Amino acid sequence: MSRVAFFRRATVVAMLTVAVAVVGSQTVWAQAQPAGEAAGLPVLHLFGVAIGLGLVVIGAGLGIGRLAAAAADGIARQPAAADKITAAVNLPLFLLEGVAILAEVFALLVLFLANPIG
Repeated sequence: MSRVAFFRRATVVAMLTVAVAVVGSQTVWAQAQPAGEAAGLPVLHLFGVAIGLGLVVIGAGLGIGRLAAAAADGIARQPAAADKITAAVNLPLFLLEGVAILAEVFALLVLFLANPIG
């Protein structure tokens, strides 16, 4: 299976999973909510947090993988410049990880501030 076909199938499976989760959860929320409240609205932020965290992890993983692959390719072509390539890759790598960590912290803040514990 080619890489393009794999990503197409993974995208279709992910979209179907999200669609089934949203449709299935709407019926559960509609039954669980009191009659006066709009069905499902108070907890829709949970889907946003879950999808956001998933996208952050996927994006950071793809970015770090591309950086590492490019660095390995550069070192394979020019072994003498391995120190310079590694030094040039470290800063963007750390910045990418920092952005991913901040995004996860903000998503968890949304989760915990919307649902206070206690």
